[in-house]
Amino acid sequence: MTDKTKLDRRRFLTTASLGGAAAAAGTTLAAPAIAQEMPAINWRVASSFPKSLETIYGSGVDVSERVKAMTDGKFNLQVFAAGEIVPGLQAIDAATDGTVEVANSVGYYSWGKDPAFACGADLPWTFNARGKAAYNYHGGGIDSYNEFLAKQNLVCFPVGNTGAQMGGWYRKQIGSVADMQGLKMRISGLAGRVVEKLGVVPQQIAGGDIYPALEKGTIDAAEWVGPYDDEKLGFQKVAPFYYYPGFWEGGPTVGMFFNLAKWNELPEVYKSILRTACQATDLNTLSEYDYKNPPALKRLAQSGAQPLPFPEDVMMAAFDASRQVYDELSNENAEFKRMWEAQKPFLNDWYLYGQTTDYTFDTMMMIQQRNGKL
Repeated sequence: MTDKTKLDRRRFLTTASLGGAAAAAGTTLAAPAIAQEMPAINWRVASSFPKSLETIYGSGVDVSERVKAMTDGKFNLQVFAAGEIVPGLQAIDAATDGTVEVANSVGYYSWGKDPAFACGADLPWTFNARGKAAYNYHGGGIDSYNEFLAKQNLVCFPVGNTGAQMGGWYRKQIGSVADMQGLKMRISGLAGRVVEKLGVVPQQIAGGDIYPALEKGTIDAAEWVGPYDDEKLGFQKVAPFYYYPGFWEGGPTVGMFFNLAKWNELPEVYKSILRTACQATDLNTLSEYDYKNPPALKRLAQSGAQPLPFPEDVMMAAFDASRQVYDELSNENAEFKRMWEAQKPFLNDWYLYGQTTDYTFDTMMMIQQRNGKL
């Protein structure tokens, strides 16, 4: 080995040793920095849903479990069912005023406080679930909604969608829009304001009181969610006509509503983890409903339910009524107008595009299903 080779070898070994020491030092220095960004935090989540509706209630639990796993147990969200801390319809208010740090709820439950709350949840005759997700994540929907929510001391991220819901349970058949006149129906909020223009008399009734009200004839109809959740309540025994679609909820979005002041206190890494967990749960909740609803509808039909489409004149009248309501609300509420106007261009593009792809594909597959070829 020459003197030059010995020198080069010594220089390499020295440099490599320094590099290794530097790398080790870098690792040693990084660990405390990361640890400082991962403090132990325990938050409470007030759900608007009972545990019996395990899919929609489970959206909050799903986020909690994902966050706990991603933070090695340092960030914990404890979920409380409706009524355990506050009544379900007051969950968002509880997050606003800091009674809890988070609400797992749907924006239109706060319709009475401000109609603009409905825009981030669902508006009748607008997006289906896929269109809503596209608008939320790539069309600025989440940011637009949070611009409004910041004034309510809130920030929200979607955590689930049921897909288009069913149109509810009716004691008598609906043959035309004339049969909607005077119909006493359990339906609330923005949807109630729309169907009221068809002659329906909206009724505010808690979930647990719907069955006896239908059974006694106190109400003539009631909307709930869809086959999987509706099955648990046994409505087909007292109101067998099961109409579809629930045009007031084509893509209803459940959210995690965070108290804005508490959100702003979080380390950036926790904010990123929460956003990631919420988006993963958003997809998972819809997928779970899509998997559970088909067999549930079959079971309901076997037990006496009669699924029926709304007559065309009912749907056309309801569509026209929805636009009348949006015009009225836009004149009354600047925030509602801002969010409604913002989504309209993509709403038009979404259904133009849908005619060329999913609609044609799905129609062909449905024909094959009816022909027994699947």
